[in-house]
Amino acid sequence: MAISLADIKKLRDMTSAGMMDCKKALTEADGDFKRAVEILREKGKSTLAKRGDNETTQGAVLSRIDGGKAILVCLGCETDFVAATPDFKALAASIADAAIAAFPADLEALKSLKAADGYTLDENITNQAGKTGEKHILAYYGALEAPFVSEYVHFNGKLGAIVAFSKAVPAEIARGIAMQVASMNPVAVDEASVPAEVLESEKTVALQKTKDELVQKAVDAALKKAGINPAHVDSEDHIESNTAKGWLTPAQADQAREIIKTVGAEKAASLPAQMIENIAKGRVAKFLKENTLMEQEYQLSDDKQTVAAALAAVDKEAKVLAFKRFSLGD
Repeated sequence: MAISLADIKKLRDMTSAGMMDCKKALTEADGDFKRAVEILREKGKSTLAKRGDNETTQGAVLSRIDGGKAILVCLGCETDFVAATPDFKALAASIADAAIAAFPADLEALKSLKAADGYTLDENITNQAGKTGEKHILAYYGALEAPFVSEYVHFNGKLGAIVAFSKAVPAEIARGIAMQVASMNPVAVDEASVPAEVLESEKTVALQKTKDELVQKAVDAALKKAGINPAHVDSEDHIESNTAKGWLTPAQADQAREIIKTVGAEKAASLPAQMIENIAKGRVAKFLKENTLMEQEYQLSDDKQTVAAALAAVDKEAKVLAFKRFSLGD
């Protein structure tokens, strides 16, 4: 049957699909609009299936605030070209608007929300994928509810954060702390809220790094005493390469291997446990200072004060309760 331009425009208004896609769908469906819509949806599913392994490193991160509620969402796609299109931006905005209005519990609940056109958000994302021919994904959803909330989305639209406070604070410090979260990517609000597994992992790394450094220091001292440059023998590949270049004699190469083996083993067997523990504790403390929000140096401060000090300077009773952050670059 003949498909009129009016019918094509009607289907386009219903689905936001391209004119040619609408014409093909209506032709295949013999003018049945309901079936044509399903055909376009199936095309979107096919696109997602074919491009399932493709990375979605582009897209849009958006935030919304309504009273004491804040949400952060990310709609991802494959290219910055698609991310810049009006239809993609409109879809991302509709998702953010739906999220703050319904305040769903999690990502799956957000996907299942019905949009104004009667489709779920997940179905609309699938439809958009069919239209553009590249993978789309609802990459992130985070929500906070507190007496006071703030938000920040970087100007490039690829990085954002929301922060919950125990009480209302001045807009400048509220936004500044949200910017801090976005730019400095802390692991937790403070030491008490750092996940136990993160602390345990950092302690394990710190202990091993301390042991390795003490062993290496002893090996380097023995190598220098033997007249061998430690930098020339810091790996087997370097030993072979530097021997081939004539920077080491075969005898020096063998001697270096023996020193590394014997001195390394002897030092590892006699490491002072308490000293290692103390050094490791210092390293963990440094990690916490650099990676917990309240102990980080406040990036908008001129006098290198911590975030905790900057907040206390405007309100001693105010506390940061929680934060959410997402970056397309992570």
